[in-house]
Amino acid sequence: MSLTTSALWPYVVLIMVGFLPNEIWRWLGFALARGIDEGSEILVWVRAVATAVLAAVIAKLIFFAPGALATVPLSVRLFAIVAGFAGFLAFRRSVFAGVAIGEAVLILGAFAFERLQG
Repeated sequence: MSLTTSALWPYVVLIMVGFLPNEIWRWLGFALARGIDEGSEILVWVRAVATAVLAAVIAKLIFFAPGALATVPLSVRLFAIVAGFAGFLAFRRSVFAGVAIGEAVLILGAFAFERLQG
């Protein structure tokens, strides 16, 4: 059985085209960034831009929700963000806790809204 007739060929293509090219750049960045001061002005600026872009993407997902997320009311989506941020702060700035709490509130709120509607 050859690789092209195997059921695994889509995963091999995904790894070759999606994962490996990104991994090369990650390792190159890791090797080149060893001597850079973390508090340097350029890295503070890069971190600020990355945070702003992430905040914009999250805001777009909240206010202009695509697909199934559009069926969840805006109030539930906003409450999930507030709950996630509160969880982030409550668990000593844990990103995992913030995401888990926000996601749980979003899912439970969506189920509760669905039950109330029908």
